[in-house]
Amino acid sequence: MILQALTSLYEALAQKGEISKEGWSREKISFALSIDEEGNLLRVTPLFDTVDGPKGKTREVPQKMTVPAAVKRTSGAAANFLWDNSSYILGVSLKKGEDDAEREKRRNKDIKCFEACRELHHLMLDGMEYPAAKAVLNFLDKWEPQKAEENNLVAQYAKEILSGANMVFRFNGGYVHDDPQLASVWQKANAKQKDNIGQCLVTGALDEIQNTHPTIKGVQGAQSSGAALVSFNASAFCSYNKEQNQNAPVGKYAAFAYTTALNHLLADRKNVHRIGDAAVVCWAENADKQYEDFAADLFFGDGDGDQSDEQWLSALQASVELLAKGLPCRELDLDPERKFYILGISPNAARLAVRFFYCDSFGNIVKNIKAHYDRLEIVRPSYDKFPILPLWKLLSATNRTIKKKNDNGTNAERSDSEDSDKSKDKTQNSAMAGAVARAVFSGGRYPASLLECTFLRIKAERNITRERAAIIKAYYLRNPNEKCPKEVLTVSLNENSKNIPYTLGRLFSVYEEIQKEANLRNPGNPGINTTIKDRYFGSAAAMPATVFPILSNLAQKHLRKLSDKQRIYLDKKVMTLKSVLGEQYPAHMSLPEQGSFDLGYYHQTQARYTKKEDK
Repeated sequence: MILQALTSLYEALAQKGEISKEGWSREKISFALSIDEEGNLLRVTPLFDTVDGPKGKTREVPQKMTVPAAVKRTSGAAANFLWDNSSYILGVSLKKGEDDAEREKRRNKDIKCFEACRELHHLMLDGMEYPAAKAVLNFLDKWEPQKAEENNLVAQYAKEILSGANMVFRFNGGYVHDDPQLASVWQKANAKQKDNIGQCLVTGALDEIQNTHPTIKGVQGAQSSGAALVSFNASAFCSYNKEQNQNAPVGKYAAFAYTTALNHLLADRKNVHRIGDAAVVCWAENADKQYEDFAADLFFGDGDGDQSDEQWLSALQASVELLAKGLPCRELDLDPERKFYILGISPNAARLAVRFFYCDSFGNIVKNIKAHYDRLEIVRPSYDKFPILPLWKLLSATNRTIKKKNDNGTNAERSDSEDSDKSKDKTQNSAMAGAVARAVFSGGRYPASLLECTFLRIKAERNITRERAAIIKAYYLRNPNEKCPKEVLTVSLNENSKNIPYTLGRLFSVYEEIQKEANLRNPGNPGINTTIKDRYFGSAAAMPATVFPILSNLAQKHLRKLSDKQRIYLDKKVMTLKSVLGEQYPAHMSLPEQGSFDLGYYHQTQARYTKKEDK
């Protein structure tokens, strides 16, 4: 299914002229070597584009060019046709920190690479009378790798050229690989007599079966040279005496098509999203770009849209309403019946693992996403500028919060998922993140691991953020449990709820308010290092009968420090809640009951701050 969908995407992109045809690939090219017909090096031209980087800065990146398809390198020397890096084109490379023995070994390897390049081009171009072909052969025949670093033209860009930059040839003002006659030579070489013919599992047609497939590049954490999506590297994975990918026969055309399409998606960094350790790409049938752009804003929350822009948000919500109802959004040219694909792949050294793959109509996916956001809706603090919670922000709530210093010296909190540093939490949540994504896109039940990770973070940090409260609410709305009833799964405070765990959470919030007010009303007090939240929150949710009598006693002491008006107001709130609870507190509370407790605490706390802001 995945390979078929990617092959269809390739065909749609090829029809639009947005992707290289079979036998060709888009590669990063940094330099052009201008040569004459005698093979003399005339000029070295940098080929860089200026792009916008982070924080408004610009940076230079190599140009993307359509060149003869890259060979797959394992061991030994294998040259590309009419382009390659300095080891193959010039017979020399540069690497820092080498001792004399390592340097000599590398030089010998570079010479072998250069000889492989010269041999390939003689094999392809010998006997041709085309001036461009003669120029390339003459250059390779007369070039001396031992003297490459002494060449003045190379020396001016030596650091960049010799560090692995790719280069192409220029002749008579044009790129050699663009010469129609040489391009024809390459096409004929690719269309040579096929052997090992079999039925392709992707297309169903008879084709040459590929033993090894082209690599996938651009997945963070995978090998920079590329990783395999389909591979058999050990006899334990093989059957019927078949070797490598003969065990899952994919034709040459399909192997090229699906890898080219996936590399095309991964090359567009705007539409590559992160969920856990997975790189996520999505595409619509017929390769219509507007669907990807809409998904970047709605599904992942990392598109061009600004969530603080009310006009943009209103337009997004209006489009969502139409699509969720199965109606077309003509303003954005979005058809709810259009088939849409979402693929998440994770790195595993030289291979890639499929975290999830989901396919449905665009309207159904939007409908599921909308239902997910509706379940997540909960009162938010005034400082929270996210009207909706994208997946990355939701999942960040299940990771350890790291305290960092702002530029002004104050503390700032961010989660592991928002930090570049590696952590155990990030690794731990990778599988969970994929399961959550599948649940969101398909409208299925949330995985239990999502709730478990959330409770672990609440217990460890004694902090219920908007994201964590939203997770608890959404989880029990989609995965109902009678011990966490709907009456507590509200957007804001439900003052009429008689649910005991929910009321206990509210009461804890009131006790916390009393302690804070008592501390504020006593300026001579140096402050409290440990609050009741720091000391008792986790145990109060798990064992109320043990903890709440202690909290009640502390609250009475704190009330004495307040003014009569404050004391009467807060004491009344306490007594109102205690009247719901009765004389005895539960000895223990289950996980769903603790969820009710957490929501009660969160709702009551937000109501407190909301009232203060209204005043």
